[in-house]
Amino acid sequence: MKYSELGTSGVKASRVALGAMRIRSKSRDEAQEIVRTALDGGINFFDTADCYGDGASSRELGQALQDVKADRSKIYVQTKFGIHREHDHDGSNRYDFTKDYLVGELDKELTNLQTDYVDFVLLHRPDQLMELEEVAGAFNELQSSGKVRHFGVSNFSPMQVELLQSGLDQKLEVNQLQFGLGHTGMVRQEMHVNMTDAPSVDHDGGLISYSRLRHMTIQAWSPFQFGFFEGVFIDNPKFPELNETMQRVADAHGVTKNAIAVAWILRHPAHMQVLLGSMTPSRLREMMAGTDVELSAQEWYDLYFAAGNDLP
Repeated sequence: MKYSELGTSGVKASRVALGAMRIRSKSRDEAQEIVRTALDGGINFFDTADCYGDGASSRELGQALQDVKADRSKIYVQTKFGIHREHDHDGSNRYDFTKDYLVGELDKELTNLQTDYVDFVLLHRPDQLMELEEVAGAFNELQSSGKVRHFGVSNFSPMQVELLQSGLDQKLEVNQLQFGLGHTGMVRQEMHVNMTDAPSVDHDGGLISYSRLRHMTIQAWSPFQFGFFEGVFIDNPKFPELNETMQRVADAHGVTKNAIAVAWILRHPAHMQVLLGSMTPSRLREMMAGTDVELSAQEWYDLYFAAGNDLP
């Protein structure tokens, strides 16, 4: 396992992390095995969110960490908040960045996770009614109380990050974004700059270059999905060229296609962290093996073009 700093936080996190969204569907014994597999493979970073299973994912993750007797001082736990869940208050669906809501949700997460602090907390998706003073008040209280050590965002554009950062005392260290061989838009647009074709349309505001400039770590979520939860691309007949190329590269490195999908993301000089959501221990081990694969520049581009991207 390889490790790198998240943002400028000083935290040396494993290049791949375990995303716990789907752990809520597992039994207690199965959850233990998943968490133990991650720890045995060198993963020291775990990601969840208050809205995953209405808190069930965090409860299962927290219990599993207790069951395997994980040393809390040697692992990092991250959660996300800000999506106002259906059962709360008036039963509405919306985003909520008010101070009282954020502080209250974090307290619930600490209970669910069976810990007295989280290492990182992220605002889950942008709240269009965000008041900077409310977020700043929440972050200040959570930091001063020792309940949160570092902060970040998820699915924010560069300008949204800039706006939020302008009102905070804390540096935003990470931005969790969908990225992988089935979701290459952030790379594709940068390759088609100054063009007039469809890939040149900027949907993301130059997120990769911005993140590198601001020393923010991109955490890649759903790295094996194509589109927006449309399915996985590995062994999918819709992507014959990609799978053929992945297999060729995997054979050359003595690993599986799962490892190559991870290695492709890690090869980018933005030093991203990959969130692994698999709840199958054998597949999780295959994915973790990607941290030991050093793709050549040619292999990286071969995979990129095999994913259906054209050379400008």
